[in-house]
Amino acid sequence: MANWVIDNSHSHIDFSVRHMVFAKVRGAFRKWNAQLALAEDLASSTVNVEVEVASIDTGEEKRDGHLRSADFFDAETHPKMTFASKRIDKTQGTLLVVGDLTIHGVTKEVALDVEETGRGKDPWGNERVGFSAKTSINRADYGLTWNAALETGGVLVGEKVEISIEVEAVKQA
Repeated sequence: MANWVIDNSHSHIDFSVRHMVFAKVRGAFRKWNAQLALAEDLASSTVNVEVEVASIDTGEEKRDGHLRSADFFDAETHPKMTFASKRIDKTQGTLLVVGDLTIHGVTKEVALDVEETGRGKDPWGNERVGFSAKTSINRADYGLTWNAALETGGVLVGEKVEISIEVEAVKQA
């Protein structure tokens, strides 16, 4: 088992959610870290991630402030969200990473579809690996229920949140 460190300048946690039923708002979390312990057989590996929810960035400061407030993440009371893997299942070139996701003090099991996107040595001799992951969650499951009804029907903010993660990690000596 080898420990790997995330290269944050080449890694991202992004999300999207429906706005007014027909559009999508996209955003990212800018401050996060992860501990990867990768085994030769990736099914024996572990992943632990910690995200600072106050680092949310949708490109609109007023919206970001609302998302940090008690209406959504309540970053003052719940400053971190975490993911801890419980098992990794391998199927024909892809991985299903199952673990506990904690947001807003609520923990639920989620599954991420993960693809190893490549491995190689950088120009300085460091071994690197890349992964892409996707999942979706229902924000209401985590107590993030703020919304506003629209005159035309539907609600301002969708419940389904699509999450995509790109990781480049460096093997530790």
